[in-house]
Amino acid sequence: MTTPKPIILILCTGNSCRSHLAEGILRAALGEDFNVQSAGSNPAGYVHPLAIQVMSEIGLDISSHRSKHLQEFLNQKVETVITVCGNADQACPMFPGQMNRHHWGFDDPAKANGDDNEKLAVFRRVRDEIKRVFEAYAAGRLDEKSGR
Repeated sequence: MTTPKPIILILCTGNSCRSHLAEGILRAALGEDFNVQSAGSNPAGYVHPLAIQVMSEIGLDISSHRSKHLQEFLNQKVETVITVCGNADQACPMFPGQMNRHHWGFDDPAKANGDDNEKLAVFRRVRDEIKRVFEAYAAGRLDEKSGR
């Protein structure tokens, strides 16, 4: 019998930008041994087009992601919850079987002002910040899994 993959759930309020950036980066960094998902406490109902664009710039395709409500995961055995915005951290319920919880807050790129180039610069900055944090987290999880 195979053990189910640990579910790592990344939460944000709208589940349109930050959580999808983190989901795509973490899924790529961890590989097939983990089930990485994202959701929101008040989902926007779409994935922001600029989030999709800046991820494609680093070779990650999140165009098939969808905005989901965290309630979709309440009956699943979520091992780790990571919140990426303060509102989601405060609204986050405990999940059955949850063992770990982390909060790493990032600016909301959807609130960026200015022209398209200025907004894109904010999306890229937040993507790069998320990439640094989540790749470091992934390296630790992979070390832990391999017994290092």
